[in-house]
Amino acid sequence: MTVVRVAAPGRVNLIGDHTDYTNGFVLPMILERRTVVEGEIIPGDMIRIESADDPDICVFPATVASPGRLNPAWGRYVAAMVREAGEVPAFRARVTTDLPIASGLSSSAALEIATGRFIREITGREWDDVAMAEAARRAEHVASGVPCGIMDQLCIAVGRHDHATFIDCRDLSFRHVPIPETLEVVVRFVARRTLVGSEYADRVADCRAIEALIGPLREADPAALESIVDERLRRRARHVITENLRVLASLEALSEGDLDGFGRLMVDSHRSLARDFETSNPRMDAAVEELMDEPGVLGARMTGGGFGGCVVAIRRRL
Repeated sequence: MTVVRVAAPGRVNLIGDHTDYTNGFVLPMILERRTVVEGEIIPGDMIRIESADDPDICVFPATVASPGRLNPAWGRYVAAMVREAGEVPAFRARVTTDLPIASGLSSSAALEIATGRFIREITGREWDDVAMAEAARRAEHVASGVPCGIMDQLCIAVGRHDHATFIDCRDLSFRHVPIPETLEVVVRFVARRTLVGSEYADRVADCRAIEALIGPLREADPAALESIVDERLRRRARHVITENLRVLASLEALSEGDLDGFGRLMVDSHRSLARDFETSNPRMDAAVEELMDEPGVLGARMTGGGFGGCVVAIRRRL
């Protein structure tokens, strides 16, 4: 049997958090760290997955019906992608990664896209990157129960190294924007977090409630906030509306080389996430402040879904 080896990177979001699941704008980029899936087709009808980080093995039928119930839990992401792919032959594979788990760097999305690429290779079928990302998002919903948007999966599927990827989460169009050689992106781990059972789903529910009042958040402007009576929902809406504007301004700043302006927008984004969307915490806030005090740093913010994870900063190369 021919051994197939594929990989998918993690991602860090430069700006645009909690905007993707309301069809807004985001500006993430892929990382050097990645997840690798290596394996081969085998006789029979069972799929066998091993992980370098877990002695437990995940075994399930190629016609898996309920991937969200499998154990170990990391195997659910693989199984959910198998179900998304349809007819898949039996195979065995080993998963390795240098992405930190539960850090806000999309280790689960990297596993989903790596699995999709592995299936594409062993079957020889057509599966374009955008369609694979959409399948991976559905797989994430099944495997984790988290109602995430498309940002992580699409950035990982189409991202280009040393470039930010501007994504319109409504039509899934994207544009690669070079990171200047004079700029360094710094990612720093702060605290382990989990989105499963967290307040993430509550934020999604808040946004759905807001859209029932004022229509699509993507199309709203700050004036729409006046019609939202509930204070919590008004703050949530203010974050999403202004964050979309910040992403568009960041795209322009990065494209035109206005790195100081880009940095200020990152700081504004963190304040909005902390005060209006309430997805930060004292440790994350302190980490951002510490980064801002370092030489050459132009901007810093928490990144990802929040409630822990990593902070990201941009700084001039010294």
